[in-house]
Amino acid sequence: MKMEFDYIEKLVDLVSKNELTELSVEDGEKAVIIRKEKNLITTHAAPVVPAEPAVIQPSAQPVEKPQKAAEPSNLVKVTSPMVGTFYKAPSPSSAPFIEVGKNISTGQVVCIIEAMKLMNEIESEVSGKVVEICIEDGQPVEFGETLMLIEP
Repeated sequence: MKMEFDYIEKLVDLVSKNELTELSVEDGEKAVIIRKEKNLITTHAAPVVPAEPAVIQPSAQPVEKPQKAAEPSNLVKVTSPMVGTFYKAPSPSSAPFIEVGKNISTGQVVCIIEAMKLMNEIESEVSGKVVEICIEDGQPVEFGETLMLIEP
């Protein structure tokens, strides 16, 4: 796939103007991924890896989330910046980004939120120990919903 500079430039403008975090364009075995990280736009050429289809099980009744006990005030909540689907790992066969009890650092990717077929990496804003992962892998999340608790 031969990409012209003007075409790539238009894709970068599309990412910037629409406040997207990532845009993938695929053609056969080649792809261009434009990812915006912390107000920077970068482009990467990468081989296409076919995504595994998601299986959605319809629910007969709405699922109510159990009420949790009050969290200690020293814990930092990592919340979802968007509506989407929560994933602990970059692919079903990969190891999770984080695990309960493990230490993480500022800027480390802790999960992915898929929104409108775009995979958005969520980074930790604090360093500390993962105390709880509040969402199950593959579950839908709402804007502002607590994904995990970190002890700084």
